[in-house]
Amino acid sequence: MKSVTQSGRVIIIMAMKWFKENAWAAVAITLLRIYVGWEWMHHGWEKLTGGFDATGFLNNAVGKPVADKATQEVLFPNFTYFLEHFALPNVKLINFLIPLGEFLIGVGLIVGGLTLTAAFFGMMLNFMFLFAGTVSTNPWLLLLLVIIFTAGVNAGRFGIDAYLLPLLRKGWTKAIGKYGKTKDDAHGNPVPR
Repeated sequence: MKSVTQSGRVIIIMAMKWFKENAWAAVAITLLRIYVGWEWMHHGWEKLTGGFDATGFLNNAVGKPVADKATQEVLFPNFTYFLEHFALPNVKLINFLIPLGEFLIGVGLIVGGLTLTAAFFGMMLNFMFLFAGTVSTNPWLLLLLVIIFTAGVNAGRFGIDAYLLPLLRKGWTKAIGKYGKTKDDAHGNPVPR
């Protein structure tokens, strides 16, 4: 007799398999991907064309870091240190990278090109904004990006990834084969150099 825990694991594994391989799940993820991509692209474009300057945001994040309400202890001191000692001195670079990154994340999600890469960097930006103390839509977008990322390759099934990933796999396999493996042994297993 199976335990409840074991049955629960089987159900989760089956659900994840469906989520990562089923065409209807891919349709749902595509719609979600386009919505989230539009949000990123739209905000990135506004910043690219609207004279974005992160100086005030960064100064505020350093001056009023996220702190424990009871002890006033800074919760993310490493991130605050990064903002103060890297981001602020290089604010011109940040002013360029944030809008461009948001725009490219959006484009990647909308067209389904390098979808998992776009979702990963979108999650990273959302975490960075949250660490700086900005809530806004970041938790919502972070949750949606986690759902997209969890879908794996199925997230880009109806997008450029359907054509791009096989080409990347083929090129990667060819590159690895050229440098890492030369021939097969008697059982058909590759033999390293």
